[in-house]
Amino acid sequence: MAKATSISVEKLTATVQAAVKAAIEKHPKFKVDPKTPLAQSYFIWGIPVPEPIAGGLTVRETQAFAAEVASKLGPGVAGAALEGMFFSHRGHLIIGIPVPPEVLFER
Repeated sequence: MAKATSISVEKLTATVQAAVKAAIEKHPKFKVDPKTPLAQSYFIWGIPVPEPIAGGLTVRETQAFAAEVASKLGPGVAGAALEGMFFSHRGHLIIGIPVPPEVLFER
């Protein structure tokens, strides 16, 4: 079992914002604001995509963007590469990474 790790929300947010900004340059259809606050849930940490933008994206484009963001975040828990993923439900789209259960937030 992996040892628990502690990261700060501020550092995670800054890292994700830089990753999103870099990914937008490669995927111009994603006109999202890199400074959008992180959405945190039981399944995914990520950024919400506005509905007008999300409606014009394919699954392949969405997965490619998620993978690009994840690739910029560096190794995850226990040094494993992070996998990009997205969650879509009732018109809401969140792009990010799966929540690693071993990570604890500290403020």
